[in-house]
Amino acid sequence: MRIHSKIVAIAVCFGVFLLLYFFGGNAADEPPLKEVANEKHFPFFNQVEDFAPAKESKRNTEEPQKPPRLIRKEPKLSSRGGGNVIAKTRQKSEVGHPVSKVTRAEDVMHLAVVACGNRLDETLNMVKSALLFSIKKIKFHIFAEEDLAEQFEKGFSVWPQTVSSRFHYSIYPITFSVGNADEWKKLFKPCAAQRLFLPVILKDVDSLLYVDTDVLFLRPMDDIWRFLKAFNSTQLAAMAPEHEIPKIGWYSRFARHPFYGVTGVNSGVMLMNLTRIRSTLFRNSMIASGLSWENLLHPLYQKYKNHITWGDQDLLNIIFHYNPECLYIFPCQWNYRPDHCMYGSNCKAGEEEGVSILHGNRGVYHDDKQPAFRVVYDAIHEYPFEENMFQSLFYPLQTKFLDTVNTLCGRIPQVFLKQIEKTMRAVYEKKVVRHVRLPHEK
Repeated sequence: MRIHSKIVAIAVCFGVFLLLYFFGGNAADEPPLKEVANEKHFPFFNQVEDFAPAKESKRNTEEPQKPPRLIRKEPKLSSRGGGNVIAKTRQKSEVGHPVSKVTRAEDVMHLAVVACGNRLDETLNMVKSALLFSIKKIKFHIFAEEDLAEQFEKGFSVWPQTVSSRFHYSIYPITFSVGNADEWKKLFKPCAAQRLFLPVILKDVDSLLYVDTDVLFLRPMDDIWRFLKAFNSTQLAAMAPEHEIPKIGWYSRFARHPFYGVTGVNSGVMLMNLTRIRSTLFRNSMIASGLSWENLLHPLYQKYKNHITWGDQDLLNIIFHYNPECLYIFPCQWNYRPDHCMYGSNCKAGEEEGVSILHGNRGVYHDDKQPAFRVVYDAIHEYPFEENMFQSLFYPLQTKFLDTVNTLCGRIPQVFLKQIEKTMRAVYEKKVVRHVRLPHEK
């Protein structure tokens, strides 16, 4: 009888233990999403508790590679050819972290843009798109005419502190270190040739992404920044092809000068290892011993100025025609332009993975020739910082895109929408889902 009593007592205790474990474990594994939604690291999901994805996408488990070390000193600028040179810098502190005087160089990505004329709003929208999804802090190097400098500062000043604390910026006047400044400034579009002089001006910057003002990021800048790690020992810059099909490409049909590869390259999105560029002697058709980047630019322009159409982009094509081993080519999805859809879809990488960086050249953000591009531009422009991104950005974009499906580029909406939706879901998972722990992770 005593043995039976002991067995019953043990069974009762074991049952009570199981009940406590079951209820206690489940409660601990399900923290309320509202607490997660208030995280300061990514304020754009403040209303995330209102959104539950209908279908969870697979989490990207690949660890980002560490970028090359960047030297964080303000550049000392020369006044040759450009008058007074003043760099205006505004320092910010890390979001969600204690304020420190020094931000580690490897935690900062550098992005340069050149803005002249009526490009203010376009440039601010590009900066905004870069900040929406990027993970690491960004240092923007903005080259602009004097009357635009104050307007940039005014534009940045009205952004919420949770946004402005995630980036630094410096504003530089337009300046050219060799040759005639007025001649350089009028090459192709106003100030476009400034990009050629970035390795010379930004002497203390190791690596840099240059983009045109009419570029929009549809995924983190961190992803294209990783291409720096894919460079081999001779590569020092990366661009996308000018076209995917030689028979309808501009360079393959009309160029009167040497160009890279079969279709040439487009310089609207250009990733550069500036340290390597500064230390390389480039082969050319003028001097057998090779020339440094700075010493090459002016004689190259003088030789080909009557044969080039697209200005600085043509000069870059000539340089890499003679130095092809120096160039890394990334897929067309990283520089997606109207040419990739207005003659029929010809960017296979974009069809498979969606557009990563949208390049609205030909002025398509501001006219009705390719409304699919304008819809994306307007959606980002109208999105209020700190609002729920699905409700205030993606859903309006998706709805407006329905009006473009009968146009040349709008008939393939998945190309424009796939990557931005994927990016938003990845951000959602990283900031929210990762906090919901499984029992074995406790």
